[in-house]
Amino acid sequence: MYIIIIGAGDIGTPLIDIATKAGNEVVVIERDESRANRTADDFDCLVLNAEATTKDTLDDAGAARADALISTTDQDATNVMTCLLAKEFEVPAILSVVHNPEHMGLFEQIGVNTMQNPQQLIAEYLYRSVARPAIVDYLRIGEDAEVFEITVTEDAPIAGKTLEEAARSNLLTDEMLVVAIGRDTKAHPITPRGDTTIEVGDLLTVYSGVGADPEITDIFGHYEDRGE
Repeated sequence: MYIIIIGAGDIGTPLIDIATKAGNEVVVIERDESRANRTADDFDCLVLNAEATTKDTLDDAGAARADALISTTDQDATNVMTCLLAKEFEVPAILSVVHNPEHMGLFEQIGVNTMQNPQQLIAEYLYRSVARPAIVDYLRIGEDAEVFEITVTEDAPIAGKTLEEAARSNLLTDEMLVVAIGRDTKAHPITPRGDTTIEVGDLLTVYSGVGADPEITDIFGHYEDRGE
């Protein structure tokens, strides 16, 4: 893909790293000269030391043939202006970071895909890691539902049971689904079936429509989330 990335700061830099390593043709627009020079030295991409909020700059960046534009600056005004210009160039995929939740509606009105305040998301993730140590990784879906990873301990009520048995025992409710099973003896994740037995040490990927409250993590033998 041909990708234009606006900003080479805390968010833009790792994005540039990922995009270039994946073999994409990347153009970076960064107004800070020192950042622009550092980016040019560190990554295999074209770097323009310029203001992204002008049509000429996006033209120089090749916006007319870009597959995607991602705006990552710490200023919502800059991001929205850049996205509006990208719409004029008919860039197929436009994505922007949004720092102030009150501005989300504006980005939605102009038809831009958004990621709200990455710093806040990171803070919530770090707090969750401390407050809920049983959860290896998680993704929130809507207000309550979550997809999370959790290991099965020796004390887990579900250990040694098939998924059908766990359901009959009301360990797994209609709101829960084991999506995948990681097992040390298997090279690839196991796609679970009703007759699949859950073993101690399994790393489960679980969907829960009611989140991963302590009552849920208890099923997998993790009682530390209760603070006991």
